[in-house]
Amino acid sequence: MKRNSKRLVAVLLSAGLCAGALSGCGAESAATAEAGTEAQPETEHEVTQTTEEPAEAEAEEEWSDVFVEPVAGISDDFIRGMDASAVLSVEKSGAKYYGYDGKEQDVFETLAESGVNYIRLRVWNDPYDENGNGYGGGDNDVATAIELGKRATQYGMKVNIDFHYSDFWADPKRQHAPKAWEGMSADEKADALYDFTKESLTQILDAGVDVGMVQVGNEINNGMSGETDVPAVMGLLSAGSRAVREIADSYGKDIRIVLHYTNIEDNEEVDTMAANLKEYGVDYDIFGLSYYPFWHGSLQMLNDNMNDIAERYGKDLVIAEVSMGYTMEDYKNYEKLSDEERKGYATRPALVEKIEYPMTKQGQYDFMEDFLNRISHIKGGKGKGFFYWEPAWIPVPGSGWATPASLKYMNDPGPCGNEWANQALFDYDGNALPTLSLIRDFKPEV
Repeated sequence: MKRNSKRLVAVLLSAGLCAGALSGCGAESAATAEAGTEAQPETEHEVTQTTEEPAEAEAEEEWSDVFVEPVAGISDDFIRGMDASAVLSVEKSGAKYYGYDGKEQDVFETLAESGVNYIRLRVWNDPYDENGNGYGGGDNDVATAIELGKRATQYGMKVNIDFHYSDFWADPKRQHAPKAWEGMSADEKADALYDFTKESLTQILDAGVDVGMVQVGNEINNGMSGETDVPAVMGLLSAGSRAVREIADSYGKDIRIVLHYTNIEDNEEVDTMAANLKEYGVDYDIFGLSYYPFWHGSLQMLNDNMNDIAERYGKDLVIAEVSMGYTMEDYKNYEKLSDEERKGYATRPALVEKIEYPMTKQGQYDFMEDFLNRISHIKGGKGKGFFYWEPAWIPVPGSGWATPASLKYMNDPGPCGNEWANQALFDYDGNALPTLSLIRDFKPEV
């Protein structure tokens, strides 16, 4: 992609990478985790602690230092989505957000003003222990999705309900069945999943949430709800899809179904996933993929593999999760945690060096501009848009990815603070970053 020389000057002046920010959930977590418990392997949203010392922090750009070219808006049907699942938890922990005029306002209003037209909300079945203690990460049950979904709807944005079919995080390394489904056969789980989907979606629609999309499962490369055999997983997907179709029909709504995978850098693996869906006749509308530049390779790779899937299977594609950091500044003082209470962050040098862009405001802006140009030019118009992952998850005490209750549930030693703050589209104080204006004004290159 062509790069503007003015931007490059700004980047060169501001680029300086340091070690990743660390975060945690406090000394309580260490005491809660069982002694001698083996840590969970690295996942896409949680990374093991690093011992590397931070380098000198980069000189932070001001808003005015980021080169922003005014452009006309993209088409209304291009999905400019945000996953805002943690917002309620972050707000309850004391966070505030500010609009473009510097005045405090609802973060959903700021997102709507930024051209965002979709909000993605994860749903866990029962993210609480037997004593009612929340698991953290937003405690995203159906009630939370309704509260956040009504706010998104109020500001004219559609909602994508992201069913994990788990009580906590579901990703390539974790696909645990909900507690209520433990001991069930695959067929029994399919029945339970069908019922849960219908009941939950009915509650959400009855509350007035404008649902335009439902995601059946989250990053399901290696299984779903404790099932790993392909026929069993395909049965679960079909049950969820059938439930969505039936509810959509009964409410007279056009609700599109997304199936979500990751590891887009592995074209063979992604092709296998798509081939399985076709072989088993799973009913869906959109093939969703995660893309994080520090895990999944270059934008050229993304472009090539999306084109391949679009040509081979003729399905619309959406990037269901994406993010890019804007700073390497530590946010320790915002979380008010000691060093030993803090979890290693994904932007440690070993990962940062894989990214084609510096971890600065200008770097974040340039990455997103190039990213948007790529996905908006997929063959046959099959690139339908994106969802930025947790742009509003800014650092405040008490709003981390997990809690002592979930560490015990997952048999994870922790700790469990915010791992994502430097990937957000709001700075640590809740001010909108320049990349939000890009999303509002972006026009694909011809």
